[in-house]
Amino acid sequence: MYYMTKIEDTVRIPPYRFDEPLEDVAIETLNEAYNGKLDKELGLMVAVVGIEEMGEGTLIMGDGAAYYSVVFNAIFFKPEQQEIIEGEVIEIAEFGAFVRIGPMDGLVHVSQVTDDYINYDSRGGSLIGKESGKILSEGDLVRARIVALSLKGKSVRDVRIGLTMRQPNLGQFEWIEAEKAKVAERKAKA
Repeated sequence: MYYMTKIEDTVRIPPYRFDEPLEDVAIETLNEAYNGKLDKELGLMVAVVGIEEMGEGTLIMGDGAAYYSVVFNAIFFKPEQQEIIEGEVIEIAEFGAFVRIGPMDGLVHVSQVTDDYINYDSRGGSLIGKESGKILSEGDLVRARIVALSLKGKSVRDVRIGLTMRQPNLGQFEWIEAEKAKVAERKAKA
């Protein structure tokens, strides 16, 4: 889930940038400092999108830069426990599939792909359901639910997101459409 949050901080503007538009430099400097940083409460900062308030600049002896108190708006990405997400399979491994969800990756363990027994095809780089014949490959678009979440650490590398696709209306989009067609066909026969 993406959130817009208001943050107060101080931004340092170096003297060689005094001739540029102040707000643009402040946004760029804040983006350089905070983009990609992880906060347990807020999530992952994606972008500083605007400055609401900017105080008077203060000079510090021996530094030469100007320091401004700012209130700015930033966009954060914070996955939530039990949230339904959509993403792309970016890697298949023997133990599961990695799914890109926004700026983070989650893992669907082989036990959570389907109710079927899953075989790993190393040549084709895919996971295959033994009885159903369902195939999950790199590049597939999927819908999953977040079942485990750890936002510890300070970067995306420290994030752990566990996903499941073992429920109705979850899985590869083609599987979902096929299930919907089966249900519609049963209703038409009844």
